Amino acid sequence: MFAIIQAVGWPIWPLILASVIAVALIIERSISLRRSRIVPTGLLDKVLADLRQGGVSAQMIERVAGHSPLGRVLAAGLRNVGSSREVMKEAIEETGRAVVHELERFLTTLGTIAAISPLMGLLGTIIGMIDIFASQGVSGANPAQLAQGISIALYTTGLGLIIAIPAMIFWRHFRALIDSFVIDMEQQAIKLVEVAHGERRA
Repeated sequence: MFAIIQAVGWPIWPLILASVIAVALIIERSISLRRSRIVPTGLLDKVLADLRQGGVSAQMIERVAGHSPLGRVLAAGLRNVGSSREVMKEAIEETGRAVVHELERFLTTLGTIAAISPLMGLLGTIIGMIDIFASQGVSGANPAQLAQGISIALYTTGLGLIIAIPAMIFWRHFRALIDSFVIDMEQQAIKLVEVAHGERRA
């Protein structure tokens, strides 16, 4: 690896930095975007049971809000449980937008890395081609400079694609995962609203 870095020179450093950031973001999002952490099973049933037994209290709202992102959405509805259906849904939607924004944290950076890595590889290719043409002198080609130009062109292009492909795969995976979380939270929030206003029993 060090031999490759020495052979390519400075054009490879932006790609290495991008790869380190991409790996860190993939690990962080994989840990953070777990279904058990975002939309834990059984939370809504517990909230509805507490609502039927003792009604809404400040302690209950705080406990639910601190439980998970889904808990924050449900807590927004519980704070407005005495208001109209429209007001309750609006409060849930506002909190839901904030929750989704937090879930999408770092995805823009990951998507950007996926998009620009091939371009950085192309830049390395161009720099390598410049070195190749610069190696052609009056007395013939400079073998060392020619070899360096070829190394820069090939390694940077390959590394750019190696970074971009997994980054794009994980970016699309995380986007689909968040979309599924949003649908799940919407369905559970609607159920809470309907039960709170007597339109549904369970």
